[in-house]
Order: sequence, then structure tokens, then C-alpha cells
Amino acid sequence: MVGIQQLKVKAMSSSTKNHVKIFDTTLRDAEQSPGASLNVPEKIEIAHQLARLNVDIIEAGFPVSSPVQFEAVQKISEQVEGPVICGLARTIEKDIESAAEALSPAKHWRIHTFTSTSPTHIEYMLKMTPQQVLEKAVKAVKFAKSCTDDVEFSGQDAPRSDINYLYEIIQAVIEAGATTINIPDTVGYSNPEEYGQLIANLVANVPGIDNVTISTHCHNDLGMATANALSGVMNGARQIECTVNGLGERAGNTSLEEVVMAMKTRKDLYHVDTQVDPKEIYRTSTMVERLMGLSVQVNKAIVGANAFAHESGIHVDGMLKHRETYEIMTPESVGVPGSKMVLGRHSGKHGFKSRCNELGFELTNEQLDQAFELFMELADKKKEIFDEDIMALLKDEMPNVEESIKLDYLQVSSGTGTLPSATVRIIYNGKTMQEAAWGDGPVDAAYNAIRRASGLSPVLENYSIKAVTSSSEALGEAVVRIKDDEKIFAGHGVSTDIIEASAKAFVNALNHMLAKSNGKK
Repeated sequence: MVGIQQLKVKAMSSSTKNHVKIFDTTLRDAEQSPGASLNVPEKIEIAHQLARLNVDIIEAGFPVSSPVQFEAVQKISEQVEGPVICGLARTIEKDIESAAEALSPAKHWRIHTFTSTSPTHIEYMLKMTPQQVLEKAVKAVKFAKSCTDDVEFSGQDAPRSDINYLYEIIQAVIEAGATTINIPDTVGYSNPEEYGQLIANLVANVPGIDNVTISTHCHNDLGMATANALSGVMNGARQIECTVNGLGERAGNTSLEEVVMAMKTRKDLYHVDTQVDPKEIYRTSTMVERLMGLSVQVNKAIVGANAFAHESGIHVDGMLKHRETYEIMTPESVGVPGSKMVLGRHSGKHGFKSRCNELGFELTNEQLDQAFELFMELADKKKEIFDEDIMALLKDEMPNVEESIKLDYLQVSSGTGTLPSATVRIIYNGKTMQEAAWGDGPVDAAYNAIRRASGLSPVLENYSIKAVTSSSEALGEAVVRIKDDEKIFAGHGVSTDIIEASAKAFVNALNHMLAKSNGKK
């Protein structure tokens, strides 16, 4: 049974035993999600919010991978106080030197070096022998240790590794100076029983492991990342590597909000806690959603729109009689307002500003004036304005990328027996350009016209449109992904007119593409 091996965990101080460190890798692993690239100011904004959330460690990036990554890690190290700032490095001296240079301004910093330990990775990806991998790992850890006292080592694809080899390499890197040992389920292959037993086996069989922190890093390919991480905790792990909203490559990573609230809600089961401030969870989630352009599913645990919604008659009846009948935690405990605030044309600027702050938007006076004007325009079109309307409005009208292209005018013609056509006028780097085009539908026609006016021809990879809220007067939210030179860029747009929303989304994606080509990731 999972958790039985917990009894074998070697003695440690009471504070260490009960504290689980939260290692947030949203800025590194989650940013590897297709279309989720962040520019440097966006990374810094999220890092400051992660500090307010009070995570223990922020993995700020992979410094050697690009000049932008290096700059982001360096500026976060300079500006963000509180958490340990971490940088990723392969078991290569150049990587470690780059990480050390970028991280050095931080008060507390960590180098995280990694290699692969499974036979499949060693043979086909590294093309080395197990002994060569071990020797290189030891050398890298020793070099990292000469730069900082805080060194983490990860063995990629650990659950598919030979257990005896895993014991050997972990013992070797501990002796070389590693202070944290991470056990990544890199491809989401494991299940909770297996992963928990793996952690227990390491605790019981690796000399010196009681002197380091064991960390989990689980991917969600089979939907078990959160369960696996918590099983690791029950068997001796005291650090969880996770991301806000569970973002990450493929199916994503362990979700920060899920593991934090699981440990807080079920202290009777896990007997551990974290220093994370749960009231900052929702604010952090909405900020990451806004800046990465990746929507949170409505039924997402903890932070989804329906996480604290009750519609069933039986549920509503139970809630009215006693809240705990159908809620194991309160929405307020994670920073979600207890009930949705409905705003309208008679709402004042103060109430609007307060709601924006609760949703994770910090507005200057100028931005507030601009946003409130847009809000009042929308209020004239809609009887009621919900949180989702405000978030969509601000995400669309306050873009997080430099606007090289602005949509100035759009006219679309379509109907039964009519060839859809569109005329657009855009402002591109200060120059006004106008074009017309035809297409298979009004959206396709608008996109063709924008392509002709801008001279840019990316491939449309994905397009979706949805109503932000209910009713016929709801805002339409369009999300597109375009491909240019094998790179994917996301765009987002909202309007009560779905064709206009679609055109705005396409222009937003083009602006992300242009920012990247200009070296402004």
C-alpha cells in the first residue's frame, strides 16, 4: 500500500520533516508549452507574483539556451526577493557557468543540473555508456558546487531507469555535493503506487540521502502528475516541482494549486504543510493565464470557473443548509471571491478598479481610465458584465506585446449565395495600409485581407471561438495559433462581434511573431 514505506523515512528535524518546499517551474517548464513564450517583462511580472505567493524556489529559466533566457534569469535575480532563484543547466560546464553568471545577483540562488538515467535515454539520446553518464554528472555537480552551495541534480526518466544504477548515480552526486535530488517522471509513465515506492526505495537504500532534500517532478501524460507527487511526499520527498495551472510540455506538469490545497485540506493524511499563501493562488492563476494566453479549463480543480459553482438542485439545497456539504474548501481560501460580482453601467470606477485588482490586473491611473472607458462602452451593449468579461476585455485591450500592427477598420460581407469578402485597414509601423480579399468564409476572408495588407503569410494552425459568458449579447473570445518558420505563436481577441474578435486575435498573433523576429521574445 502506498505510504507504508513512509515509516522508513530516516530521522530528520521536525521542521524539515513537516515542511514541503514548493519549487515553481512555470517560467521554465511551463513556458515550453507551444505558443506560451513570455517576454522578459512578463517573466518578471510573474516572478514577482510567485514571490507574493511565497513559493520556496523559482526556476527562472535555462540561461544558456538563449540571450533572452539569460536576460530574464539575470533580471529576476536582480529584482525578485524572497524565494531562491534557480537556473537550469545540462551537465556541461558552459551551461553551469552561464547559469552562475545569470543567477549571481540573487541573494539566494541554486544551480539545477540534469542528465538522463534510463537505458532508453542513455543509449538513444545521450549515446553514452552508463559509466560515462555517471562520471559526467559527478563532474558537473562538483563544478556547480564550486559556484554555489545550493546544487540540485535531476536524473531524467528516473522511473524507467535501472534501480541499482539509480542508487549508484544518486549516491555519487550526493558525495559530489548535491543538496537536492530530483526524481523526474519525465514522460508521465508512473502511477502513484510505483512512484511512491521508488521514493521509498531511494530513502531506504541510498547512503547519505537523509542529508539531502528529495524532490518530485511529475508530468501528466496519464493524468496522474498530482497523485504521483503526493505519493512521493508520503514516502519521504520534501520538495515538489510544479507549475501554475498545471502547464507544461505535452499534457503538462504537476499543478501547484492542486498539491498545495491537497496538503492543506488533507493535513490529516499527509501531515505536512507548505509556506505558500493560498489566498494568492487565484490571482497567480489568472495572471499566468493572461500572460501566457492559455485558457484554464472551466472544470480545472481549484482555479477553474466552475470549481466553486453549484447548479444541481440537490447541491444547492445542501449548500444553503450547510456549506461544507458540498465544499471541502472555501473559494475565499484560494483568493476566489465567494460569489461572482456582476457589474453594469451604473458601477463606479472604484468598484471596477477593485474587481480588476482581485482578478490579478495592476493598473496605472492611465490604464484604469482607458479600461474603465472600454468597460462603460461594453456596459452599454450588455445588461450584466461578469468577471470573465472583464478579464477578456483587459487581455484584449491591454496587450502584453508591442503592437507593430493595429487593426483600424474591418468590413465583412457574407451570406447565402454570396462570396465572402473582407476589407481591412491596418496601421503597420505607423503606415496605413488597406486591402480587400475573398475567402471560404468571413473569418477566412478577413485573414486573407490582413495577410495582403501586412505582407505576412503565416500558416493558421488552430482557430477557436467561444462565448465568454452566456446570453446572445455575450463577448466572443477568439484564440488562434499561427506557424512561421516552424515556430508557433498564439493570439487572442475579444469583441461582441465574433468576426472582429477573430481579426483581433490574428493581428495579436502577428504581433507576437514580429516581436520574436525582432529579438523581443
